[in-house]
Amino acid sequence: MPKGEAFVGILDTGAEEPKSKALRYVISGIALVLLIAAGLWYLLRYTTEKHTVERFMDAVVVGDSQQAYQIWHPHSNFSYQDFIGFWGPNGYYSPIKSYRIETAEVPPKGGSGVVVVIEISGYSPFPKPEETIKFAQNREVQLWVERSDQSLSFPPP
Repeated sequence: MPKGEAFVGILDTGAEEPKSKALRYVISGIALVLLIAAGLWYLLRYTTEKHTVERFMDAVVVGDSQQAYQIWHPHSNFSYQDFIGFWGPNGYYSPIKSYRIETAEVPPKGGSGVVVVIEISGYSPFPKPEETIKFAQNREVQLWVERSDQSLSFPPP
């Protein structure tokens, strides 16, 4: 190779123009922002419904049945006695001393609400995963949270 000549390979390129470099950074930045926004939306999409269930379950755990019944926003066909039969101190799900929200999702057939799955326990604090065999009283409960008014009920069959 003669002196002063440089060897150029097939994949080597010349100097990049500043305008195309800046455009690439702008497009990459916009793509990153959109990706982060989509991720945040995915993580926070059912926050309101989960918060409603947390308020309800906190009231149930401390034994405030009146407050829990108000958060439930009962329909006329679900009396306070019906409610106590499920969530009261001697109700179907009792004793409830701790809980954990497992999932929240729109049902596969769609609908106007969100199904929030909670795991309830008769022990406080909530047992660790390795203790679930020892404390076999944990139960999984599905709650329907209506998006329009944040009322609670059991999911339709």
